[in-house]
Amino acid sequence: MRYLMTVSYDGTDFYGYQKQPKMRTVQGEIEKALKEINGGKKVDICASGRTDAKVHALAQKIHFDMEKDITSDKLQKALNSLLPNDIFVKKLEVVSDSFHARFSAIGKEYIYLLNMGEYNPLERNYVYQHNEKLDVVEMERAMKYLEGMHNFKSFTKADDEKDDYVRTISQTNLIRDVKDVNKITLVFVGTGFLRYQVRNMVGTLILVGQGKLKSEEIIDILQKEDRRCAGKTAPAEGLYLKNVFY
Repeated sequence: MRYLMTVSYDGTDFYGYQKQPKMRTVQGEIEKALKEINGGKKVDICASGRTDAKVHALAQKIHFDMEKDITSDKLQKALNSLLPNDIFVKKLEVVSDSFHARFSAIGKEYIYLLNMGEYNPLERNYVYQHNEKLDVVEMERAMKYLEGMHNFKSFTKADDEKDDYVRTISQTNLIRDVKDVNKITLVFVGTGFLRYQVRNMVGTLILVGQGKLKSEEIIDILQKEDRRCAGKTAPAEGLYLKNVFY
């Protein structure tokens, strides 16, 4: 039987999602819990995509196959009783055997949280402490140049070789926090994202906000297809996988 989980996690103390030897990972913790529930028999899980160290998830999607006779509700409760307190299974349901958490996905939404005001040590693992004023109007204008179908090679990991760097960003948005004018949330919705793409786009948008780049220069950066032309990779702490669409 194939199950689909919706999982949230605090990425602070994880060495990313993907299982790695001798490293604490989200995949490793979930598979360990499932193995215990499954009577010691290994259960492999597959996520919609991996997140890097210190990146958070509000609704990561994961599928797995297991033949144990147990209802979805009981399985969800059992998992949450065994998982560490920085992972939580929000929903668990039975899906068809043809469903695939990664390949069935048609889109993803990422958000990036940034603080332009005074340094806040309590939020340092969850909101990027930029602690410097930015021109958010110009940043918002620059984000619109990222929308549409583009080759995003300039915004991916420099040594990440791919056959295809073309992705479609269907929506961007810059949300101002009504309670704190120094807090902004950058929203990116697209068909899929390359490794470090969102963080590299945010790093470039910060340059725009600082007045070091003009918003329309995003067009040139995209056309050059050269990672060296874009900004630095923004810190992982502010990034969240918010949703996966099917």
